[in-house]
Amino acid sequence: MRLLLALFLFLTPLSAADWGPLDFLIGKWTGEGSGGPGQSGGSFTFLPDLQNKILVRKSFAAYPPANGKPGFRHDDLLIVYRDDAHELRAIYFDSEEHTIPYGVKAAPGGVVFESAAGSPGPRYRMTYTAAGTARARFKFEIAPPGKDFATYIEANLRKE
Repeated sequence: MRLLLALFLFLTPLSAADWGPLDFLIGKWTGEGSGGPGQSGGSFTFLPDLQNKILVRKSFAAYPPANGKPGFRHDDLLIVYRDDAHELRAIYFDSEEHTIPYGVKAAPGGVVFESAAGSPGPRYRMTYTAAGTARARFKFEIAPPGKDFATYIEANLRKE
């Protein structure tokens, strides 16, 4: 009986994979933000998938009509994984036909997703920072070629 219990414990994961600086983001979130596209509201989930081998963020933001422009909706998908060296990486796709590979690094109180320098076009950076129990901040920045990052969107997030 002890042998069966030991074998069961050995073959069964004791807990979910450790996603390190991303652990605090796992769950369902709502947010309100402002920035380049205007005021918005939306939500996203950050959930493990493929037997906890990847994290998947599915997100949308709805922007109301403003300044004579029609309202619109932005949808995106982000997949976080560990590469062959066990480093965190991510790949991003959105409804505006962007595909962006990101490196993922821990930051004080949070995590930063940053696209590689040297690739053609602008660079992108997304920062999530914990802001208390079930709260976080999000900042999305863009750096045109040869320039520094500038904030494009900021949002307050609440975990549901």
